Amino acid sequence: MKKITLSLLLLFGIIGFAQTDNSEFDRMVEAEMKSASATINFRANPNTQNYDISYHELRFNVDPNNTTPYISGIVTTTFTALSDMNVVTFDMATELVVSSVTMNSTNLTFSQSNYELNINLPSTLTTGNSATVIITYAGSPPPAEGAFTRSTHSGTPVIYTLSEPFGARDWWPCKQDLNDKIASFDIYITCPDAYIGVSNGLLQSSVTSGGNTTRHYRHNYPIPAYLISLNVTNYVTYNIQAGLGTVESPFFPINNYLYPESNTTTNRNSIDNTVPIMNVFEQKFGPYPYRNEQYGHVQFGWGGGMEHATMSSMGSWTSRSLIAHELGHQWFGNKVTCGSWKDIWLNEGLTEYTAGIVVEELDGPTSFVSWKNNKIANITSQTGGALYLTDAEALNVNRIFSSRLSYDKGSMVTHMLRWVMGDANFFLALRNYLNDTNLAYAYAQTNDLKGHLEAVHGSNLDEFFNDWVYMQGYPTYTVNVQTLGSGQARITVNQTQSHSSVSYFEMPLQIRLTGAGGATHDVVVNNTFNGQQFTVPVPFLVTGVIFDPNRHIISRNSTTTLSNDNFVLEEAISVYPNPANDELHIMMPTTTQLEKVEIYNSLGQLLATHQAADFRIDNLSTGMHVMKITTSEGAIHKNFIKK
Repeated sequence: MKKITLSLLLLFGIIGFAQTDNSEFDRMVEAEMKSASATINFRANPNTQNYDISYHELRFNVDPNNTTPYISGIVTTTFTALSDMNVVTFDMATELVVSSVTMNSTNLTFSQSNYELNINLPSTLTTGNSATVIITYAGSPPPAEGAFTRSTHSGTPVIYTLSEPFGARDWWPCKQDLNDKIASFDIYITCPDAYIGVSNGLLQSSVTSGGNTTRHYRHNYPIPAYLISLNVTNYVTYNIQAGLGTVESPFFPINNYLYPESNTTTNRNSIDNTVPIMNVFEQKFGPYPYRNEQYGHVQFGWGGGMEHATMSSMGSWTSRSLIAHELGHQWFGNKVTCGSWKDIWLNEGLTEYTAGIVVEELDGPTSFVSWKNNKIANITSQTGGALYLTDAEALNVNRIFSSRLSYDKGSMVTHMLRWVMGDANFFLALRNYLNDTNLAYAYAQTNDLKGHLEAVHGSNLDEFFNDWVYMQGYPTYTVNVQTLGSGQARITVNQTQSHSSVSYFEMPLQIRLTGAGGATHDVVVNNTFNGQQFTVPVPFLVTGVIFDPNRHIISRNSTTTLSNDNFVLEEAISVYPNPANDELHIMMPTTTQLEKVEIYNSLGQLLATHQAADFRIDNLSTGMHVMKITTSEGAIHKNFIKK
């Protein structure tokens, strides 16, 4: 029989929307890792573990006209003792000089050293009881981490902050560790009235007096210290609104603060993209987490962006994907925050996938395939790398904020979970994760997400998480398709792995079979081992094969072969059981018609004739027999043993 073999290398061009955003994406990653260099030498402060912060009142006085960065502040903190305590400790740069600490109008003694402010309480604060201290301080924030920056734009001075992950202590006394969220806070920013102060939460008031203006913001959601921001310059405002104006989706503001030179039609049109993006995210993940306050953007001097709660800091608005990424963080990273840097993909991978969903929903499936292909190309540019960090990796800022792994692999692994679970179950599980009362506005680890996914999926995802989250590398597939007449095809799958940590990537695979006139038929096979075969119905004669056409799986250099025109009838028909006792069954392609079956002994004597594929043989003697099977595609011979 004639066999035609076509070798198809699966090459996908890196084209489309995602390509144009690469430089902006790199700047975004740089901004998000900026202050994280402190993680290399940072350890959780054991002296701040004995209390929980419930409230801050932050009063800051800044003047961008000062060429040397300077801040004076009065910070009122209410906290609850987790164990009996006589001293309360805050993280605070020693460059910030405390002038007084009071409690109930009583002056308290204190000391400053080694990035700590230690306050002696007037008496033992017993477990479960609360207290409030008022700290007055001033000084020039240390410049090393750039958490508090004084710069200029078009010759005009500007002050902005970026504290992730441990820079807040450089400009106010706080608790830095990723184990406590501030239940609520008020912030008052006083600056010369030529400037506008911007922060998180909802603007409560703006009062001008004596040449200065004080703007008061309130944020009533739990927040880690690193997500609080301060921005001051001659901002102009551009305000729009989100929501659908219904009971289920009331309007809420999107307030934007731009440098005057950035207040262009182009930038305002770009900012307008926030509204349809917000609609997509609310439909997929549930209501915007801070609906009762606002969302917005404030321009700052770092490239890329930073997801400060309710008010993302932006270097520019030229990239829709950047706008989407920082907005997506309000769910993944802000509402639910990774509980350790080993789990950073919960912040960055899930969020970067939200930017991909925007491409899917607003640009269509072709652009989404291009977006995924761009991610896959970067992921597979190296053979190794796990999502979940080791202890040592969690001290390396470049590894924590790896664009290839934490962002790109994290986003594609998120997509593969969607592919495995199906859309309905996947998005339900994410909403359950975000709304879990133990996680919402708190901290999560990888197993928390896994638990919610499994609860909806109905089975464990150990194999998936072991392969794709905890281990390294990616598969390369070889897929052979053999036509079995005009109505069936046999698919054989083999796989190699780029890294030895994974013995086999078990995944559902999408294979597109093509026919004459542009006909296509997609099949999904659940591949779990090498050499696995699947016989699938096809409504036409297969003329081509495409592996993973929608780019659901991280893989590289996968190939297909197609064998068609004719098929080997001998391989297409099987007889079972063999050996047999009393019955025989013939299995063949559904489009192949059985005409007759003839049974011969070893001497070539005809013993029986049948027209059905299932028949009895209990009248035959034991030993070897020959079966001639005549079909619409021809005749073959099969040997069988009668027991």
